[in-house]
Amino acid sequence: MVKIGVDTLIEFKNVSKTIGSNVILKNINLTIERGTLMVLIGPSGCGKTTTLKMINKLISSSSGTILIDGKDISKEDTISLRRRIGYVIQSTGLFPHLTIKENIELIPKLKKEDKNYISKKTHDLLNLVGLDPEKYMDKYPRELSGGQQQRVGVARAFATDAEIILMDEPFSALDPITRNSLQEELFSLQQELKKTIIFVTHDMDEAIKLGDKICIMHNGVIAQVDKPENILRKPANEFVKNFIGDNRVWDKPEFIKAMDIMIKDPISIRSQRTIFQGINIMRSTKVDSLLIVDKENILIGMVTLKDITKQTDRNLMLQDIMEHTVLSVKADDNLLDILTIMKENSIGYVPVTDNAGKLVGLVTRSSLISVLSEQFLETGVTFLE
Repeated sequence: MVKIGVDTLIEFKNVSKTIGSNVILKNINLTIERGTLMVLIGPSGCGKTTTLKMINKLISSSSGTILIDGKDISKEDTISLRRRIGYVIQSTGLFPHLTIKENIELIPKLKKEDKNYISKKTHDLLNLVGLDPEKYMDKYPRELSGGQQQRVGVARAFATDAEIILMDEPFSALDPITRNSLQEELFSLQQELKKTIIFVTHDMDEAIKLGDKICIMHNGVIAQVDKPENILRKPANEFVKNFIGDNRVWDKPEFIKAMDIMIKDPISIRSQRTIFQGINIMRSTKVDSLLIVDKENILIGMVTLKDITKQTDRNLMLQDIMEHTVLSVKADDNLLDILTIMKENSIGYVPVTDNAGKLVGLVTRSSLISVLSEQFLETGVTFLE
């Protein structure tokens, strides 16, 4: 047996599913880390819901192995397995003849958990999903709106104390406002409880908003699995690129990094250069400031044309007049952070360094304008004078 990584909770190993001559899944290999939210997404018929339902054995595989905590689920008791896995579906699946309290407490009672513990947990979960326990516990599903019912469905899934929660397009039938609200509730729940959630959706915006990782599927195979920002910035192939949309990354400024917009290898010089030499370098390179680095290319200072023109002795070294405190950003800092630094400090450029402090680039107003789409510039971002 291949050793499972310490953070891996679920693993698909060469899993396939066929029905007659129809191939639903073909040699799926996927690992899902403990405490993360994995989104399965793709066009209709890609196999995402089949993949989800294999985890709790609602659908069996034709070949391959699915492991949970290193154990082959095909050898586990199905009922016992399902009681350890929460499940939320589009239609909520609430029992209409049971109250909200009874719906939430059904599985914990079947597991013979302590009554006081169950009652407190029900109360806490209703609060967490934005429903007043005193107002809603004794109501029946028919007395609730669709969004309220879905909140109860989420609470019921988390009430099982399951480490794994399966969510099959749970918000797709809701209006946009309710859907957005529930996405926020789920995000908050996940931040607090750190369950392992597998979430199926057809909405890329929802996937980006919720997922720690996104698994994009196509024709029964995995096209790409990665963090949302990596998929947006580096789609694996033409299908992924077309599926997510060419310009989607520009709609998510938090995913645009300094490395995407910086000028690489900016003009820099050593501090031992004289003011006279500095002036000539400025003139020849048509810049009005110089970044000062040491022999290891560590950023140690900066001089501007204004600093130089104040000096009458052109034989002074730049280290004698340079500004030692230089604002900089890291290569993986996002666009919003960079714009904030530039605005708050009234600067039109900012150097980019790596984790060791070495100069790797420069973000300027010109570099920002040259790479950002016109659509993004029209969103109200004000560039500095």
